[in-house]
Amino acid sequence: MKTYQEIIAVGKEVVKHEANTIENLIKYIDQDFAKCVDLIFNSKGRVIVTGIGKSANISQKIVATLNSTGTPAIFMHAADAIHGDLGIVQKDDVVICLSKSGDTPEIKVLVSLIKTMKNKIIALVSNKKSFLAQQADYILNAYIKNEACPNNLAPTSSTTAQLVMGDALAIALLKYRNFSSSDFAKYHPGGTLGKKLYLRVSDLFSNNEKPKVSENDSIDDVIMEMTSKRLGATVVADSNDKIKGIITDGDLRRMLYSKKNVSALVAKDIMGFNPRTINESELAVKAFEIMESNNITQLIVVSDEKYVGMIHIHDILKEGIV
Repeated sequence: MKTYQEIIAVGKEVVKHEANTIENLIKYIDQDFAKCVDLIFNSKGRVIVTGIGKSANISQKIVATLNSTGTPAIFMHAADAIHGDLGIVQKDDVVICLSKSGDTPEIKVLVSLIKTMKNKIIALVSNKKSFLAQQADYILNAYIKNEACPNNLAPTSSTTAQLVMGDALAIALLKYRNFSSSDFAKYHPGGTLGKKLYLRVSDLFSNNEKPKVSENDSIDDVIMEMTSKRLGATVVADSNDKIKGIITDGDLRRMLYSKKNVSALVAKDIMGFNPRTINESELAVKAFEIMESNNITQLIVVSDEKYVGMIHIHDILKEGIV
């Protein structure tokens, strides 16, 4: 029975082994790597990523990363390819073939077939002397000395190396094509990432009412407006929606604590000047950052310097972008 200390030691050993393997890959990011990036960037077709076994699993992840960063890619299982799925490969496609050994029977058959189709082949391989490496047009060297498995059998360091080399390829292509955050949003419209990149203040504040009083409105009017609009504040503005100030529930509490003659007060007597505002075209995540840094829960929304509405921190939180 292993002790917890012994188990922890094994885990640390594996992490250290794989970290060293990845660090060793740096020297293989060379002219061959650059040629692969240039080939894919200038290709008129797609990237077909293929492999068998655990390499097939890594291939699918590489495809997902390429697609999400602007490089069209399709996964093709090597075994399925030689039993009918080879039709996936079209005239101008570039094929990336993953294999640690580069000598598995399915890979040998597949590579030979692809070469007859005259598609360019990139070998992402650990053995540069293998059949795959020798037959490929380009090589991405994912060499490892041995697996993290003590028996040097279970794919561990080898698949990690493939994964990292795939990430390096995808991000190099992203940089090459000047893929921006707005481009990224097009491919990630759902979930937290997408919302951070495309959800704007205008998408949220329009669901709220627009609390507003004038400078000379009574405190009773202020309280009624804040209560009915339920945003914890009201803007003080003129008839043309030019902002004069803001009154929050905190301002009301401070007014009551001051023990002044409340009935004699009007909105301009208790309002705060120079309130925080945000343009309706700004990203919602920026509105949250302003609220968080200023320890406030609402922001006045403006368009052409005129008051158009109010956004509350709860509007952003319920969207799940922070």
